[in-house]
Amino acid sequence: MAPLPYTPNHIPDPSYVRLLDTTLRDGDQAPGASMTPSQKLDVARLLSSLGVDVIEAGFPASSPNEFEAVRTIAREVGNHPMSPDSDHVPVICASARCTKRDIDVAWEAVREGRWPRVVTFIATSDMHLEHKLRKTREEVVKSATEMVKYARSLGCHDVGFAAEDAARSDRKFLSHVFEEVIKVGATTITVTDTVGCTLPFEFGDLIKYLKSNTKGIENVIISTHCHNDIGLSTANTLAGVLAGARQVEVTINGIGERAGNAALEEVVMAMKSRKEVLGGLHTGINTVHILAASKMVSEYTGFHLQPHKAIVGINAFRHESGIHQDGVLKFRKTYEFLSPEDIGLSDVSRIVLGKHSGRHALKSRLKELGYDVNGSELESLFERFIKVAESKKNISDDDIKALITSNHTQSQVKWTLGDVQVTNGTNGSSNGKEEKIFQKCSENLLATATI
Repeated sequence: MAPLPYTPNHIPDPSYVRLLDTTLRDGDQAPGASMTPSQKLDVARLLSSLGVDVIEAGFPASSPNEFEAVRTIAREVGNHPMSPDSDHVPVICASARCTKRDIDVAWEAVREGRWPRVVTFIATSDMHLEHKLRKTREEVVKSATEMVKYARSLGCHDVGFAAEDAARSDRKFLSHVFEEVIKVGATTITVTDTVGCTLPFEFGDLIKYLKSNTKGIENVIISTHCHNDIGLSTANTLAGVLAGARQVEVTINGIGERAGNAALEEVVMAMKSRKEVLGGLHTGINTVHILAASKMVSEYTGFHLQPHKAIVGINAFRHESGIHQDGVLKFRKTYEFLSPEDIGLSDVSRIVLGKHSGRHALKSRLKELGYDVNGSELESLFERFIKVAESKKNISDDDIKALITSNHTQSQVKWTLGDVQVTNGTNGSSNGKEEKIFQKCSENLLATATI
């Protein structure tokens, strides 16, 4: 499914959900994750190929380098299709606080793109008003409406407004703020769970409330922006979509402030794999590029994925349990709900041999290596395999070959370390600490010198 033609405040297909990727803004704000301008451009190009509808390219007012990075993305990615099979060009948007300076800089950064958007934001919760902004509710409404109106006056026809900490805001006041910004030209309103504190039923209920109690909301797109502080960002995002939101704000690998944001790969694959249950909701994402995007962002940010990360973790399509391995070898879908090919993973080795593996898995790997082992020979080999697996976390093909070529059922010493002499420095001799280190190394060598 390709991305739909773009109109700022209208989606022709009521089941279509826009993807706004904020990896380059919210993701880039994660401590230690910042990317160089050239890296951000690479990521933006890949996001375009992925079929992302809107790329939030950054926060231009934060620095001259950030401004140039966003402007380059608007010029190069915001005007040219990245895929030869599609004329899709993503919206390039920039984030701005509710100040004229921020909005001026943001507009200047994105204005050369085909579909430029400025998103301005201000907090709406009483907690933020009192302790951060030191403003009254009336002052917040005034600032929000004046700045949305100002952005439109610059010639920006696509202005988003985000209510920071919306999930903890008074609902009536939040609805009032949205009504006022819609009146002056906002095309998208974003409902945020800034601190990731809501539960799915709460967030879905908030969207329903806003849809029913906000005048003019039928003329804009409702967007969700959910953080993952208690691990529910994807669930909250889906709850928001089911309640009527038609844009979701996500990041690759779920990176972002604190515990991160809703992960693009999780939200997209949930919609793709459970489309019927979700009432036909779908995106325009070409999912075969998901793995490439995940690897690029991981490499550029230095944020390595935990092995069990949903969809893109190294263990997402691997099995060590003997029961699971037996099922997968007989019929893949017994223990695999998703297909690795859908995310661009075609050479995955599903079976991981370890102490939990069974005979079926070992025999399958032996066949792959060219060995046909059955009966008592397989039983004997399996017993020796388990002994090795209990003392070694990762069993390689070389380990399996060593087992099959050995004529012994018991571990036997194949070689010993005779003597070690160590000299350190330019002219000096080893000290006591180094001798202990090499003694330990020698012991480790002797311990591994058996098969």
